[in-house]
Amino acid sequence: MPANSFTVIVTHEHTDFDALASMLGAHKLFPEAVPVLPRTLNRNLREFLALYRSGLPFRQQEELPRRQVDQVIVVDTQSFITVRGMKPDTPGLIIDHHAMPDTPEPGWSHWGGEVGATATLLVEKMAERGLSLTPLEATLLLLGIYEDTGSLVYVTSTPRDLRAAAWLLEQGANLQVLRRFLHHPLSPAQTELYTKLAENSQVHDIAGQSVVIATAYAPNYGDEISTLAHSLRDVYEPAGLFLLVDLEDRIQMVARSTSDAVDVGRIAKELGGGGHARAAAALIRNRSVDQVQAHILDLLHETVKPSVTVAQIMTHGNPVTVPSGTTIQEMAQIIQRYGFEGYPVVETEDGKRDGQRASQASHLRGIISRRQVDRATHHGLASHPIERYMRTGRTTVTPDTSIADLQRLMIESGWGQIPVVDLVSDQIIGIVTRTDLIKLWGSPAAHLRREDIALRMESSLPAPLLATLRTAGEAAEALGYPLYAVGGFVRDLLLGRSNFDVDLVVEGNAIELARSLARAHGGRVRDHKRFGTAKWILPPVDGSVAPRSTTELHTAHNGLLPVALDFVSARTEFYSEPTALPTVERGSIKLDLHRRDFTINTLAINLTPGRWGELLDFYGGERDLQEGLVRVLHTHSFVDDPTRILRAARFEQRFGFRIEQRTAELIGDAVDLLDRVTPARVRHEMELIFAESRPEQALRRLEELGVLAHIHPGLHVDDWVTARFQSLRTAMQGCSGDLPADVDQLYFAVWTYRMEALAFAQLDQRLNLMRSTLTMLENLHELKDPASRLERPDLRPSEIYHLLQPASDATRFLLPIITASETVAAHIRRYEQDLRHVRPHTDGRDLKRMGLAPGPLYRQVLDAARAAWMDGALQSEAEERALVQRLVHQLLNQSTASQL
Repeated sequence: MPANSFTVIVTHEHTDFDALASMLGAHKLFPEAVPVLPRTLNRNLREFLALYRSGLPFRQQEELPRRQVDQVIVVDTQSFITVRGMKPDTPGLIIDHHAMPDTPEPGWSHWGGEVGATATLLVEKMAERGLSLTPLEATLLLLGIYEDTGSLVYVTSTPRDLRAAAWLLEQGANLQVLRRFLHHPLSPAQTELYTKLAENSQVHDIAGQSVVIATAYAPNYGDEISTLAHSLRDVYEPAGLFLLVDLEDRIQMVARSTSDAVDVGRIAKELGGGGHARAAAALIRNRSVDQVQAHILDLLHETVKPSVTVAQIMTHGNPVTVPSGTTIQEMAQIIQRYGFEGYPVVETEDGKRDGQRASQASHLRGIISRRQVDRATHHGLASHPIERYMRTGRTTVTPDTSIADLQRLMIESGWGQIPVVDLVSDQIIGIVTRTDLIKLWGSPAAHLRREDIALRMESSLPAPLLATLRTAGEAAEALGYPLYAVGGFVRDLLLGRSNFDVDLVVEGNAIELARSLARAHGGRVRDHKRFGTAKWILPPVDGSVAPRSTTELHTAHNGLLPVALDFVSARTEFYSEPTALPTVERGSIKLDLHRRDFTINTLAINLTPGRWGELLDFYGGERDLQEGLVRVLHTHSFVDDPTRILRAARFEQRFGFRIEQRTAELIGDAVDLLDRVTPARVRHEMELIFAESRPEQALRRLEELGVLAHIHPGLHVDDWVTARFQSLRTAMQGCSGDLPADVDQLYFAVWTYRMEALAFAQLDQRLNLMRSTLTMLENLHELKDPASRLERPDLRPSEIYHLLQPASDATRFLLPIITASETVAAHIRRYEQDLRHVRPHTDGRDLKRMGLAPGPLYRQVLDAARAAWMDGALQSEAEERALVQRLVHQLLNQSTASQL
């Protein structure tokens, strides 16, 4: 910094404790910067500074040196005071917990975050740097946090505010001082004005948001008004509060907001004032209070949008509609197929039952529910048309309908399922239900939840993969398709586990999206039109069309990232009979998630820019993650697909969860159906279990559930299996080269070693084992008896070779594990390192020259020579030649004698 310039720290007029505390915090982080007090301070601040200013670094504007200001640090506001020495182009830094414009002014930067008070941001940095505070400094900073968060009870408070407050208490903040200045008594003039404002308060419902406008006539009033806003807000707890005080020659407006939906800064700007989304003010002249109030209401109706709308909780996509002529019996079949509770009833042009899925709202006749169909069926009315029993009417909502209006409409109409209509096309584009409303209760604020999910992705995913997902989301939004990351990736993200395998579901044409990405960013696409799936194979590293994000994707993080992204169109499925493969139809994201196995796998994250980070949890998956439960979605889940039983045990043991009680009961009811599942599907689930870090845990659980007995009665998990599996893992970790077989084959071989060889044919019939697996099992069992001899420590080297030479690499790898014998291990090491490499100098040509005819006798002679070398009977090539000649001579004599 030049000697003739300096940096200032400034904030807004009518300064509150958060602004004052933030100036102090900025000074602690930037000690060379001068914190400058505004001219207008709230009364409680003036009294605080009258007592404690000597221990604080604040300067009055008149006390500033006559030098140029080279930089400005602005805290807790984006509309700030100017001081002597500043120029229009003076650069600066804004530190604020309120949202900033997307594009800052040239020369300016922003540091912020979604917390309840700006002071929190600064306290976090001070704690991170290990700065020390005086008790007075800690008290002022805590005053800032407490005032802006309502002593940590406003809905805008965050865990970060609580942690910052706790750190300040550790630094010596004085709670008695806090209580005195946070609950500052009103002056007589303030008390009189407060009474008038309370008497003239009107509550307005704007798009589901409660907004209070309070007015008062107070000529010659000279005290502050902002404190009264805090008092009235505590009484009404509105989303937005506007105080209009007629001071005779002007109207003072003070506004506060506790909701993102009510941006008081925007409204104040329209009235000639300023501020930010949560706090603002304006001085209005030449207008009456009634005119200003009317203008505020107009602006509210223009700008306030519902904090939660139908679009955020509805099931998107064309719902299953049914013609009014559908019979009760046909309706029962539709309900069995799709499983929904309610269906819009429409009037079709030809009156036929054609499975029509997209219908105009003008054709809506009513709604038919499962309960109405069940009652009609119970009374033997299966042949009657549903129009006799449905709820009639054309009750609909739009995606922008507020939750408050939806609740009112459900109460008035009695409909538990309401079609969602696009006003432009008049098409039914979705449905919203009472269940959707119930699941909204207790959910965290949408913007805070999105920020949390987005932060989790940013901190856990490699930057190139994150950038590629953003690119895919942008491409999907351009096509009008919502894009979601689903399933295991979302589950593991919430559990804090690494998982870069991202499954992507498109509410639209997945193939079209993949092709769009390939055209824009390179790479190629493999698609399957029948299944609505596409694989975008990312561009090669040296591809000229590859964007930076996807180019880096191939090389970052030691190849842990995929070289392709898989997209699938959202779909629904139903089972025509138990254990059969499902029939699949195009559906919505909600229906796509409903077809999954367990609630913990039904979570989805929206990746389109406008909803980036939005968590979809239709079926209570996050709650079950928090409670550590594996729960199926519906009672027929294991009947539809019994292999889910094996998955339930696998997930339970992987995460240390427990199978929910009702789910365990359903497993018991469906175990017999495993006998009807194809062998390949059962084997695939077993292979996935063997891929777990401790497969014996899931296998033991399956035995407890009675599942293993249905696969084969000889399959058990006891202490012997557990110990051998652990030894196998140790051996695999210590293996310097490639394993002799796949991991699942090695586990399976150890597991079945104690079974009789005759059982392998039954296992093959039940699991359709791979040929290589069967060969390995047979080889291992052929070595059972020789393996017992290998436990003798006094074996000659040739005997070791004879016993182990028929064994495959996998068998030799497994025998020390299975026998748990160091003697066996030592023999195998000797075989691997030495004996298997012993070769006699003599070969077949030598034997032929000696007169021995080619045939089995060659092996007999050469094996004898090899054994002699191993056992130390030979010391030189000459000794070998003599041995071989003697053996050949004996064999030739035997041959001659037999001929005589």
